[in-house]
Parts: sequence; C-alpha cells; structure tokens
Amino acid sequence: MKTIDVLLSEGVAGKRVFVRADLNVPLDGTAITDDGRIRAVLPTVKALADAGARVVVASHLGRPKGAPDPAFSLAPAAARLGELLGADVAFATDTVGDSATATVAGLADGQVAVLENLRFNAGETAKDDAERGAFADRLAALADLYVGDGFGAVHRKHASVYDLPARLPHAAGFLIATEVGVLKKLTDDVKRPYVVALGGAKVSDKLAVIDELLGKADRILIGGGMAYTFLKAKGYEIGTSLLQEDQLPAVTEYLERAERNGVELVLPVDTLVAEGFPDLKTKAPAHPATVAADAIPADRQGLDIGPETRTLYASKLADAATVFWNGPMGVFEHPDYAEGTKAVAQALLDSPGYTVVGGGDSAAAVRILGFDEKAFGHISTGGGASLEYLEGKTLPGLAALED
Repeated sequence: MKTIDVLLSEGVAGKRVFVRADLNVPLDGTAITDDGRIRAVLPTVKALADAGARVVVASHLGRPKGAPDPAFSLAPAAARLGELLGADVAFATDTVGDSATATVAGLADGQVAVLENLRFNAGETAKDDAERGAFADRLAALADLYVGDGFGAVHRKHASVYDLPARLPHAAGFLIATEVGVLKKLTDDVKRPYVVALGGAKVSDKLAVIDELLGKADRILIGGGMAYTFLKAKGYEIGTSLLQEDQLPAVTEYLERAERNGVELVLPVDTLVAEGFPDLKTKAPAHPATVAADAIPADRQGLDIGPETRTLYASKLADAATVFWNGPMGVFEHPDYAEGTKAVAQALLDSPGYTVVGGGDSAAAVRILGFDEKAFGHISTGGGASLEYLEGKTLPGLAALED
C-alpha cells in the first residue's frame, strides 16, 4: 500500500488532491460535541497543503437518504477544520455540482476546500455498481490524486471509498497507515496476555468479533447493554434490561466454546439498575440501585456495571500486555451510569501493556469523561472498521488502496 509519504516525495504542488476523510462528528444542532475525527485527519491535510497541493476534503456525516438535508451538513466540520488549520477553508454547498466545481477551480496552491456531505448524493452508497461508478467518475473530475484517510469508512463499499481510488493515482494518508499498523499488533504478533473489553448496546454488533477472538484472546470482558443477553443465557433474571433474544443460541455457544478453549469470558457480577432509561438531555439524577447480576428485579433495567464488577475488570486488565477496548460499559452519557466506563478507561491507563481504544462510543467516552487521549497507546477513529478488521474481513476501502 503506497502511503502519502511517497506522494509528498514525488511532489504535489499545484495538484488537486482529493482526501477522503471521516468528518462524521457528533452534532448538537450545529455545534460539534467531539472534534476527534477532524483532529485525526489534520496531519494529512496540513502536510498536503504545506507541500502546495490544492486539497479537496470530502466526507459523509450521518445517514441522510441520498438527498440534501441541512441537519447533516458538513459546514460546521469545515469551519472547525479551518480553525484547527489556522487558515480559511472554502466550503462547497454540493458534492459534484456547480458549487463544487467552482470551489475547487478557485483553489490556489496550499489552499483547502471541503465538499458538502457525500451522502447527499444517492450514488455514494448505491448498491448498483454502475450508479456508484457514475458518481465516482464525477468526483474524479475534481482531482488529480486521491488520498484515502477516512478509516471510519473503509469497511463501506461506497463510491468515494472504493470506486474513486481506481480512477486516480492513490495512496493512504497518515491516519489510515497508523490505524492499519496498530491493528496488525492486535492480529499478527500479539503480546500476551491479550485482554479484550467489549461493551455497547447490541450483542449482534459484536458476535463476529467475539467468534474470532475466542481463538485469539486470553480474556474477554463483557459489559454494556450486550452483557444482559449473556446473563440471560446463563439463566439469570435480567428484568427489563436490553435483551436480544434471537442471539441467545449464539451467546450460549460462545460461553461453551470459551470454556473449551480456555478463554476467560468474564461477565458482570453486579449491576446498576433503575426503573427506566435515564434522561440524557437534562441528566436529572437517576438514583440507581446496585444489585447482584443474578438478582435483577423483574421491573428494573440494568444500565451500568456495578462497583464489584469495576474492581473485577480492573484486576483482569492489570497484567495485560495487549488490550483492545470497544464499547462503553454503561450509559456513560449520564453521570449516574458513567462509572463503569470510567473504571475500564482508568484500568487501561494503569495497564502496563499496549492499549487500543477501538473507536466509536469508546473514543467519545475517553474525551467526554476527561481522560488524556495521549495516555493511551492508540485511539481508533473507526469502531466498525476496527471490529471488521479484527474479524478478518477484507475491508473495501483498504483493498482499494493496494497497488
């Protein structure tokens, strides 16, 4: 895979370089609540601009339905990118229309532009190869070179991720090169003990990676909403906690296989419960109670791991040589249910091993809960992409960057 260093050494001055970034940042109206993904692509954009390229940055944001939707505009991300660069960033109000064409044509050497949300065009996510290809053709007309640096989207077979690199000379940006290097440490030459902490709402989102890790990890710690399906599989009462009943057979089989393979699959021993889901907007006090994991009242919902589980999980991470964490341990957005996620993040910091935070809500939690990002070995920008890589899947966006 050619990297951006090669492009820079060959010279990019005066050339239009299309950078497929991941600016899919969380918004509260037009306010960005976490700019981590913008910061992550900054080294690539700055290096190209400093070398005299005319940089065209493109990304998706959210899930608009193939048509313009002001709620998903990239305008706030473009403004933030300009603030971080300390330079004006032009913004095109469409993706391949008159505004994009004029904006790119107006760039001088070393200047940067951001196109409007790629998913405002149905061709970006089309299942039909011809429709996707037609959109990629129009994007290719805006550039001379392509740099893939949107790691959070490389598991998608989308026009700007998969089809466009085939139409232009291409290379991987600094972010993708770093992400792939990190993930190889979790797959090719793993230092042990190798401990994985998995959380998040749905066990179905993690089934494939658990299946793969049962042959690779030494310990797997389960938290978040997905833990209650595991507890149910053990025959426990889980009250009104999140349950994916259709996944019970698979979870039961994983529990059995973990025992056969000598993999510690560790479940919560206690949990914080309440009558219902907390108000995340007002963050009004929720007054949770702590109960044993096998004694959740029938009318209560589990929303975070309890204090005994926090201590247990910290002990299971204490001697790890390699740690991968993906998914919060509870509803960390509410202060009454953030302690489990805080405890796991702190345990990673205390661990002597190489620690990787696997993107998505985990990466957001690290920043929202006030941890120093630089204290972790690596914080990924792509939760889904990281998981699919660990599952052993071929990621379309990475395959497209191979020579």
